[in-house]
Amino acid sequence: MLVATDLTAAGLRPLVADVDGIVIRGRGRITGALLERAPRLRVVGRHGVGLDNVDVEACTRRGIWVVYTPLAAVEAVAEHAVGLLLAVARHLASGDRAVRAGEFDAARAGLVGRNLHGQTLGIIGLGRIGERVAEICRAAFAMPVVFCDLEPREDAAARLDARRLPLAELLAASDIVSVHVPLTPQTRHLIDAAALARMRPGAILVNTARGGVIDEVALVAALRAGRLAAGLDVFDHEPLPADHPLAALPNVVLSPHRASHTEEALLAMGMVVEDVLRVLRGDLPRYPANRPQTEVSR
Repeated sequence: MLVATDLTAAGLRPLVADVDGIVIRGRGRITGALLERAPRLRVVGRHGVGLDNVDVEACTRRGIWVVYTPLAAVEAVAEHAVGLLLAVARHLASGDRAVRAGEFDAARAGLVGRNLHGQTLGIIGLGRIGERVAEICRAAFAMPVVFCDLEPREDAAARLDARRLPLAELLAASDIVSVHVPLTPQTRHLIDAAALARMRPGAILVNTARGGVIDEVALVAALRAGRLAAGLDVFDHEPLPADHPLAALPNVVLSPHRASHTEEALLAMGMVVEDVLRVLRGDLPRYPANRPQTEVSR
């Protein structure tokens, strides 16, 4: 077994020539160029849910399985999204900093939060995580739910008494918007300047999906204007530089891409090795993200 310490392309290339399987987390990339250096590779295991750092199409063409853990982090990420929402609405991070700085009375008087009860929640992407966020917010805060999704999600919508809306209408109707779509060419900068302008004044935007779904330049401008607030676990470029404009804004709570980092979720994501071993034994995986062409032709 080899453990990569350098996750750049240059660091990975020398390690893959003789490997049959790769397990990768959020850093590093499995590209077509890297696959050309791995003639024996039969399976890539993604420790997590997002597949934007794996060239799934290239793997499929080369007969390589891609397996992942779509169920492992649902609860962890959903709870983190709700935690960010609470932190933004009640100024928890600002209050913590103020108390530590000896500004107790000033913060107590100046940091006035808002109730979440009865606020309208807009979910962009009503998949497993988006649905769980909606369940928590509806049960805990009696929040009406609207959602935008390519699929009608009729069963989930019925359970949540949720309305499906086009994105523009969802943004205009929601007090809180929580993003839960994968990063694809179609979703990159889905939330751009025009989308942000449609949001209600004072709305809260939460992103625990992928940073590239939001145009960060446009978001910084909206935050500087005081039009909205945000809770972000993911960013277009990670790690977020210390001098990034987001880091200087008081109306955003930042989290270092750790929504899935609970003991339970990390253990469950680590079980991707079970599917890797299934493939190497010649068995079908439980959670495939593709169907390699060599398998399709059988």
